[in-house]
Amino acid sequence: MPSEAAAEDVLRIGSHQFSSRLIVGTGKYSSYELMREALATSGTECITVAVRRERLIDAAGKNLLDYIDTRRYTILPNTAGCFTADDAVRVARLGREILSQLGNPGADWVKLEVLGDTKTLLPDPMATLQATEQLVAEDFQVLVYTGDDPVVARRLKQAGAASVMPAGSPIGSGQGVLNPNAIRICLEYLKEGDPQYPVIVDAGVGTASDVTVAMELGVDGVLLNTGIAHAKDPLRMAQAMRLAAESGRLAFLAGRIPKKLYATASSPLEGRI
Repeated sequence: MPSEAAAEDVLRIGSHQFSSRLIVGTGKYSSYELMREALATSGTECITVAVRRERLIDAAGKNLLDYIDTRRYTILPNTAGCFTADDAVRVARLGREILSQLGNPGADWVKLEVLGDTKTLLPDPMATLQATEQLVAEDFQVLVYTGDDPVVARRLKQAGAASVMPAGSPIGSGQGVLNPNAIRICLEYLKEGDPQYPVIVDAGVGTASDVTVAMELGVDGVLLNTGIAHAKDPLRMAQAMRLAAESGRLAFLAGRIPKKLYATASSPLEGRI
């Protein structure tokens, strides 16, 4: 059973609060029914949805939102597929309008993505900063997808981002956290003087160990999609990701032993017969 301290260890982002530290996407599943079951299995309380109309309604005319219990999940609308600041701001406004009509608490925030090109899907740092400033001015709580550059991360926080979300590796690549030292420096810069500031690893997670590695670095949560949706067994992977986030967080809070070059005996050598 979790300790009392662990039970009170919640993820806070702006005005939102969650027990689960996984934010799970809703794209790429083979069916909406499988998506719905995987979300439940993952234990997430926050799901991210691309709000462009062509992403909400599939070729068969089914609406993604019909398969989501909006009373169970806080929806985090995202600006996936945007390549300019102006386009991202328009999509963010659309997401706020849709969720306001649904009465979902996610209407006041947005996951901001402004991509630089279609091959790498890496963020455009200048356009991302521009869009962040505009959306903050419009009273959005902005969660910003960015690279693992600590200087850019700090600039985004200074611009008013509610959370900065450095990529572990390129979107959908499944490579995990490629540069843990960069994530460590991002954490140092973002949490300096503000240790409760939420930092989320977003993108590149392929399996449960990737989630654990990210959480053991000290990030506050992990946002993932493809790692579950494209697994051979999405439901088992959803459960694995859930346990990995919990395990990694507990290990970070526990504090690992320092790494040493030479062995240290588990049993004392002195006093042996």
